[in-house]
Amino acid sequence: MNRPQLEALLAEVAAGQIAPAAALDRLQNFPTEHLAFAQIDHHRALRQGQPEVVFASGKTVEQVVAICRRLYEAHGAFLCTRVSEDQAAVLIATFPGARHDVLGRTIYLPGSNSPPPGGEGVLIVTAGTSDLPVANEAAVTAEAFGAKVERLTDVGVAGLHRLLAANDALRRAGVLIVVAGMEGALPSVIGGLVAAPVIAVPTSVGYGASFGGLAALLAMLNSCAAGVTVVNIDNGFGAGVAAARIVAHGRAAERRQATLG
Repeated sequence: MNRPQLEALLAEVAAGQIAPAAALDRLQNFPTEHLAFAQIDHHRALRQGQPEVVFASGKTVEQVVAICRRLYEAHGAFLCTRVSEDQAAVLIATFPGARHDVLGRTIYLPGSNSPPPGGEGVLIVTAGTSDLPVANEAAVTAEAFGAKVERLTDVGVAGLHRLLAANDALRRAGVLIVVAGMEGALPSVIGGLVAAPVIAVPTSVGYGASFGGLAALLAMLNSCAAGVTVVNIDNGFGAGVAAARIVAHGRAAERRQATLG
């Protein structure tokens, strides 16, 4: 249950449209719902503004479907990351409205209460085409959590003119997610060009000396550009969540300012 749903429920109780006992039945899963193999946090959206997300890797098809079904029944929507082909096939068959991003390995079923895109845009920048799977995971996550997402692809430092030609798009963005493998230099370059927060995502793309993304991770952690923060290797989901929260926080601040006049 999210904040608007809870407010609507309390309004129904106050208006006498629903009995307190019936309202309590709707809240019976607070704070978690226990399954044989999982505990579902239905009230995470109340605490953090964003609902629980299913990490499908390592779970059986049956487990993933069961968790997604309960999230759908309780909230009308769900997001599932790191989905295998077998898991995706069953989820799509079970939930016909689900959106499958094959490259990003996500399944997203939006609902009527899903947040509409808004606020300053999140620009997702990729150094190379090989970084797109991680970038797609970040994009779907940010969009699912209400951010307006734009993309700038294949603008790595090997051809710096491609990045400089997109300077207007870089400066428009409210938050930038910069996804890069190899030597991981792109976030530092962008961090020196823009005023907005930069979330750097190292990927495991690269030859042997990249050490599965460790070289890019260390380069980003040691960036000399101010305002660059770093998530873990291939963690597009974490970057998408962080960017969406920054955007949502900005919208909330604008609403408070408008209320104060």
